[in-house]
Amino acid sequence: MLADVCAGKTEATPQHAILDSAGIKYYAESTRRGTYAHASAEIFWQRRYCFLRDHGYIMRPRYEPEWKPSWIGTGIHPAYCEDSVMLLHWQDNELVAIKRFRTDSQEQHIIQFLSTLEDEKKHAVPVYAILPDPFDPQLALMVMPFLRPCDEPDFSTIGDAVEFIDQITEGLVFLHSHRIAHRDIAFANIMMDAKPLYPNGYHPVRLHCSEDLLQESTPLPRAGRSIRYYYVDFGLSIKFPEGAPPYAVGDVGRDAEVPELSPDVPYDAFKVDIFALGNLFRKKFEQRFNSMEFLLRLIEPMTRRQPETRPTAEQVLVEWQSTRAELNESLFRWRLGPKSEPAIERMFNDTVAVALEGIYRLRKLVGT
Repeated sequence: MLADVCAGKTEATPQHAILDSAGIKYYAESTRRGTYAHASAEIFWQRRYCFLRDHGYIMRPRYEPEWKPSWIGTGIHPAYCEDSVMLLHWQDNELVAIKRFRTDSQEQHIIQFLSTLEDEKKHAVPVYAILPDPFDPQLALMVMPFLRPCDEPDFSTIGDAVEFIDQITEGLVFLHSHRIAHRDIAFANIMMDAKPLYPNGYHPVRLHCSEDLLQESTPLPRAGRSIRYYYVDFGLSIKFPEGAPPYAVGDVGRDAEVPELSPDVPYDAFKVDIFALGNLFRKKFEQRFNSMEFLLRLIEPMTRRQPETRPTAEQVLVEWQSTRAELNESLFRWRLGPKSEPAIERMFNDTVAVALEGIYRLRKLVGT
């Protein structure tokens, strides 16, 4: 368990986590003053500890009704004690996220509908369960796998970016084919199942640390590993009835550059998704990295100011598949070099990349 490190097992604790006498006194006083007390948002979850436990979801010791800080009397720095930070919940030894939402929102209906569909092209966050809130009938609790930000760690090769674009474009076609407009497409609302990158796990708040906070967690390369990307947060989404026009109102969503957004003039919600995704490709890849000019074939039509001139999601996917087919396979193994990279640094990194590509080709040639 994550909390074992502060349960008196100081013999296995690395030296950097041990406090001197002054530190012990300082953090004891800091704890007494409430520095590590539950935040207001945590109290919501602490009240639901027993309810969730009864449904098979084990929250951290921090949220137990009679929780006491595990570092008291151990001489261990609180920063290296797992229960000193906010976290999420476990089920069957799998880390999960639980989101609260209003039962009168369309989000619940959309999530429940998507949960009934089994399709590899569905890149919407899976939902394990929706539980009624034990205290507020207007709230429900949505249980999902714990996902990591899609760019944490950074994309490192062009192939990494290509795979991301493959899945997210395919996922948007799936949503629109089922008459669902996301309406808030942004990097923050696209996440990934990072378990293949971290076979030994990682801490879900301090992402660069091991589960017990004592070591750094180092990711494996994305290349050659099955990373799944998902759209999340359907709080602004709309599912339109078959045959109904896909019009919505509201100046909403993270992308403030969508030109037609309006609080009172209806607009095509599907075309907003197209613009937002094209803008994401432009800002996160084409503008930031070298050798990503091939994306302009997608970005230009997707981000046209006149919504009616933008392609549909299906047309975007067809154009992307055509563009992708024209790319040289060796390009996928090329590193994503930032355009902001100093010239000398770029020269060095490119030289290393060329050497690695040469090694790859040699191994392929000799069959090893």
